[in-house]
Amino acid sequence: MRATKLTALTAATLFAVSLAACGSDSEDNSDSAAAAPATTSAAPSMASSMAPSTGSDAMANFGPGCAAVPTDPSDAGSFQAMAQVPVATAASGNPLLSTLVTAVKKAGLVDSLNSADGITVFAPTNDAFGKLPKATLDKVLADKKTLTSILTYHVVPGKLTPADLAGTHKTLEGDEVTVTGSGEDFTVADAASVVCGNVQTANANVYIIDSVLMPKS
Repeated sequence: MRATKLTALTAATLFAVSLAACGSDSEDNSDSAAAAPATTSAAPSMASSMAPSTGSDAMANFGPGCAAVPTDPSDAGSFQAMAQVPVATAASGNPLLSTLVTAVKKAGLVDSLNSADGITVFAPTNDAFGKLPKATLDKVLADKKTLTSILTYHVVPGKLTPADLAGTHKTLEGDEVTVTGSGEDFTVADAASVVCGNVQTANANVYIIDSVLMPKS
């Protein structure tokens, strides 16, 4: 009798396991679909820094400075909004770049930058301009020729992706600027680090940097 009960219990257990296995085949899709959002939301930082871009480079914006960019798509300074307008207009909505925008306006370069057909801009943050002595900054902002020279030294023809960034590039000012590094770690002219890279605008790729670049001549 005891052997018979054990045999029945074993058979029942095996039958239950078989049903579970069959059920898992038919229910896996719904279970995995329910679990998918949790998997996606578990790594938002990776999704924002490594999501595919629409260009030839697989990397989207990257760098610690990107955290300061507004996330609301309706905000003029968000990545989504900047991608829809030309570079000078895009910069005007970015809270990191208000000093640069002031300098561009004083130099009369808004229209030139907005109408350029495919450029790369190394955009100094407000803090980058803040590293300059106030007297020096005020003098530069008051001297249109010098200001124009400095600003155009931050612009390179062509929309450089992160894969193209390292190397020596001729600027619109006329001098060359050298970028070293790879991946998400780039230094420009041995003076500035990229703090938020590969920011897309309608006509430019923007690399936000933490120091102002000075032409060699």
